Amino acid sequence: MVSVDSLEGLQLLVAEAQALGTAEARWRAVAAVEPELVERLIHGGIDPAEEVKENPPVLLAMGTGASPGVGVGVLCLTAEDVLDAVERGEDALLVCEETSPADELGMRMAAGIVTSRGGVASHAAVVARGWGIPAVVGVSNMVVGDDHVEVGDVRISTGTVISIDGGSGQVLSAAVQVEDGSGAVDAPGLDVLLSWADEVRGERIKVLANADRVEDAERARSFGAEGIGLCRTEHMFLGDRLQLVKTFLMATSPVGETEALMALGEMQREDLAGVLVAMSPLPVTVRLLDAPLHEFLGDEAPKEWREHNPMLGTRGIRLAVLREGLYRMQTRAVLAAMDDANDAGSHTQVALMLPLVSTVAELALVRGWVLAEITAWEAAEPLAVGAMIETPRAALMAGEMAVHAEFFSFGTNDLTQMVFGLSRDDVQQQMMGPYLERGLFPADPFTHLDPEVVAPLVAAATRAGRIARPGLQVGVCGEHGGDPKSIHLLVEAGVDSVSCSPFRVPVARLAAAQALIARDG
Repeated sequence: MVSVDSLEGLQLLVAEAQALGTAEARWRAVAAVEPELVERLIHGGIDPAEEVKENPPVLLAMGTGASPGVGVGVLCLTAEDVLDAVERGEDALLVCEETSPADELGMRMAAGIVTSRGGVASHAAVVARGWGIPAVVGVSNMVVGDDHVEVGDVRISTGTVISIDGGSGQVLSAAVQVEDGSGAVDAPGLDVLLSWADEVRGERIKVLANADRVEDAERARSFGAEGIGLCRTEHMFLGDRLQLVKTFLMATSPVGETEALMALGEMQREDLAGVLVAMSPLPVTVRLLDAPLHEFLGDEAPKEWREHNPMLGTRGIRLAVLREGLYRMQTRAVLAAMDDANDAGSHTQVALMLPLVSTVAELALVRGWVLAEITAWEAAEPLAVGAMIETPRAALMAGEMAVHAEFFSFGTNDLTQMVFGLSRDDVQQQMMGPYLERGLFPADPFTHLDPEVVAPLVAAATRAGRIARPGLQVGVCGEHGGDPKSIHLLVEAGVDSVSCSPFRVPVARLAAAQALIARDG
């Protein structure tokens, strides 16, 4: 079958299928369109005219394209510098070693993001994709100074206009002309094609979104998401709320801890109610807090909270075990938010997810606390409580885990990290390029799901879970949930849904349909 990679070709294909008027013609059209075309139509790219300019911009560096689209703006080295530039009326690119939750206000205002560290599952990459901001990460030959960056022998001062292509990973020396995308799925013919893809999927594979705020939920719906598969509650504890989290974590008395939890609970209630109203009546899966402590405490962490490897430290369900009040508070906040949304005339479907489980005992313990809060609340709507399968041990214990989980959601970012023994934040810095060049990895496993171990592990855990709990719903909410190649493997693995950043939802809708067509012949 000839593949279609242009808007003109897509429109012709759709017209021919409409003329034939058969389901077979619609399915053939769905199968023929390259997912990358959908991405380009939404995000745009560098205008082809740039290639024939007399003095085209110089390629400064190559990194990993982490979030598609083109960003043009003045070079800024901190989130505060971005805010200052925007206040002056300038577009700004945030260029730094890596980002953290404390940078997110500046990140949101940036026209693009570049980091010298990190990969496609790093903080910068995940946040940028969620907000539709172009990003290039892992620019290993870029050195960030106090008022400049150096790339090889080239020095670029702050305030200099540069450009990035978040699809190809290019960092360019000057402004480029941008071929704008629609920022929506309303390109002529595209909306029709995606509706046919939804027809193919039916109820077999749901496409959900990773969304944490009202505007994210609204954007996800506009792109065709059928619910939220991952609402990350830690993203609601940023900005001026960081101090409350620190107060809770470093509390030396039960009174101080309780007061901080109550304040955080009220804020979370308000935020979650807005998300539930925006997504009503579609389902929302709320993941209880899962963030490495260094993202909240930074350099202020007292000795007992300092960790050499925070990504494998006291996060997820482990923090809940140490601070029992945390997940109890979050459960009450979710229940209160459901009441608020229902009082506003919305219909809520909510599930709670316990992250980073490794043992059946810890899952059973913390699930018991959550269920106790639900029972005490006398909730009008039922809440399923499930497990996020991110550790190899949890995947290998899937049958036993399913006894205490009403659903599974695979966090393939962390699962890949732990299967390979690679840091998803550091691997791009030195290692990934040489490994790909030498053929030691067939592809970046954080971009495309590993077909040799990680995908079979997902498939085996899914089978084991369903043997223990027939009808177990299984989803994937790692970044692989928006990657077409990975989606084909996940469909073969037997998952019921994939969840991805809102801007990746259209591509996932098409890719999931294509995977089903390929599987069914």
